[in-house]
Amino acid sequence: MLPIAVDALGGDKSPSEIIAGAREAVAAGIPVLLVGPDDLQGREGFDLIIASEVIEMHEDAASSVRNKKDSTLVRAAEAVRDGKASAMISAGNTGATMASALLRMGRIEGVKRPAIATPIPAPGTTPTVLLDAGANAEVEPEWLVQFGLMGSVYANARFAIENPRVGLLSIGEEPGKGDTLRKKAYELFSTAKNINFIGNVEGRDIMTDKVDVVVTDGFTGNVALKTLEGTMRGVVKALFTAIGEPEYKVHADALMPALLGLYAQFDPDTYGGAILLGVDGVCIISHGSSGARAMLNGIKVAKEMVEVDMVGRIRQALQLQ
Repeated sequence: MLPIAVDALGGDKSPSEIIAGAREAVAAGIPVLLVGPDDLQGREGFDLIIASEVIEMHEDAASSVRNKKDSTLVRAAEAVRDGKASAMISAGNTGATMASALLRMGRIEGVKRPAIATPIPAPGTTPTVLLDAGANAEVEPEWLVQFGLMGSVYANARFAIENPRVGLLSIGEEPGKGDTLRKKAYELFSTAKNINFIGNVEGRDIMTDKVDVVVTDGFTGNVALKTLEGTMRGVVKALFTAIGEPEYKVHADALMPALLGLYAQFDPDTYGGAILLGVDGVCIISHGSSGARAMLNGIKVAKEMVEVDMVGRIRQALQLQ
């Protein structure tokens, strides 16, 4: 397999933690090449695509991609486009990562807009795929239906969910609930082919076994994602603080194996990042705070998505619509 292009300067903990994760991936048998400056510290043993610029977190995505043509994000996307890499991954500026992938790789024919798909842990069952998690703040009803189709393909390919159940995120389960966008999308979903649409779902359903793919606009999806992440962190912190009291030590020691497993299930680093569905190449967007473990898992996801031919599967699903 062609190597995974890793943006060595993306994220709050770059380059040291990013390179450490890449090194672990290589040890696990996954080919990796780094994208960064010629004097990148820690690059020993890696092939390197030289890029002299970096797009910072605060910079405007579209203008930065246009103006910083020698940035790590642009060069990583070009490596995929030019057949030098099989996929790209970055923990850097999300908007710029998306723009680089879109402008350099292009869209799969027939895709209206790419969407960010994020796995949300659902205890006791497979994760729920939430999309769009931030690529498109404003959407058209037809785009939401296409998001549902792409999310179904992803849920099947990554989590082996047969005939994934697709729900439309709204303020009530009844068909008439929601704004004009949701109502029109509901009508289109109801007649769409090759989508197992189960109707409206609410925010409380995302982390349950009621639905496999939750579809919404990127603004709502990103707010929901960040709310869930913050809530999970708060609950886990409160739990570990409570059982850390001396009088609970014996009980805590007995429960710790189960609690650590639950913590791992809730930890975003376990999933490695989100995938940008709809571009003509595999692009993984990792959390800005990603460390070595998150980067390793993100590279593993990228490898898996290449191996299952995610792009080809979406292209085929669109042709059957």
